[in-house]
Amino acid sequence: GGVRRRCQRLLYWVPVLFITSILCWSYYAYVTQLCLLTMTNIGEKVVCLVAYHIFFMLFVWSYWKTIFTLPMNPSKEFHLSYSDKESLEREPRGESQQEVLRRAAKDLPIYTRTMSGAIRYCDRCHLVKPDRCHHCSVCDKCILKMDHHCPWVNNCVGFSNYKFFLLFLAYSLLYCLFIAATDLQYFIKFWTNGLPDTQAKFHIMFLFFAAAMFSVSLSSLFGYHCWLVSKNKSTLEVFRAPIFRHRTDKNGFSLGFSKNLRQVFGDEKKYWLLPVFSSLGDGCSFPTCLVNQDPEQASTPGGLTSTSKSENHLFPAKPLRDSQSHLLTDTPSWSETSAKAEKDKIGMSNPALTMENET
Repeated sequence: GGVRRRCQRLLYWVPVLFITSILCWSYYAYVTQLCLLTMTNIGEKVVCLVAYHIFFMLFVWSYWKTIFTLPMNPSKEFHLSYSDKESLEREPRGESQQEVLRRAAKDLPIYTRTMSGAIRYCDRCHLVKPDRCHHCSVCDKCILKMDHHCPWVNNCVGFSNYKFFLLFLAYSLLYCLFIAATDLQYFIKFWTNGLPDTQAKFHIMFLFFAAAMFSVSLSSLFGYHCWLVSKNKSTLEVFRAPIFRHRTDKNGFSLGFSKNLRQVFGDEKKYWLLPVFSSLGDGCSFPTCLVNQDPEQASTPGGLTSTSKSENHLFPAKPLRDSQSHLLTDTPSWSETSAKAEKDKIGMSNPALTMENET
């Protein structure tokens, strides 16, 4: 069993080694074969080499951070205590077991539920799952705000490295587009026999094909994740919309484009383009919109979100983490008076809910 697991872990690094080898070859082909041996204009050489190394550095930096940033796991407050674990294992599945989970979850800032309306519980990690947290079968851990497990980085993409993953897609796309654009004229010359056959011919022609091919695939993937950020969704939430206390709401975490962007990239714009962590919050709790509509499409002339459906969509009674709550106070996207009425209606208690295990 141990040998098999070690072999699997080694195999998981094959896609990363493939990308690394392509990157190393592209560096040799562009810098040595294209810039140093093929280009004749000194000014063109200097400009291309400087720009290329900027894109190369940002690409490698963001890729490295995506790979080696450890995914964040739920904090200790979400784990069952030793006594609760014993009680859960000892009690038969039923009301007694639900009471144990109810006691463990009553003070936690969780609002999403399973499809049956139960609190989401992981019986492998023995914890109550925070909102947007999922168990990764590859890592065998619960990952905060899990988006997906990416084989190309051999890591889970989640709260701790989602910004790095986005920048990795952006800079790898710019890297490929820059290579394709500056290599195009030499590709055409070699293709039409405008330049003599040399060792550089193969590298330059294949370099253009590879850069163009990766540009197409990366542009679609990057565009998709830009859309996810604009709607404050994860890949998993697209396939299964989050279920809140009363209903499924595909836009439940969307606060509007600006606030959705800031939740991933942070408040300080000087860090947005750098692969340094600047996302808001702790990954365990997230602000939610008040209504069932997309706040970007349901604004009233007064600049406040329509609350015509708010009676059936209760705002969470638990307080938000301080690092996230200010997203709801800047340029309000929901009516404070309606929110106050809902708060009074709900109270500060967490009503007892049916709970069951979720694997």
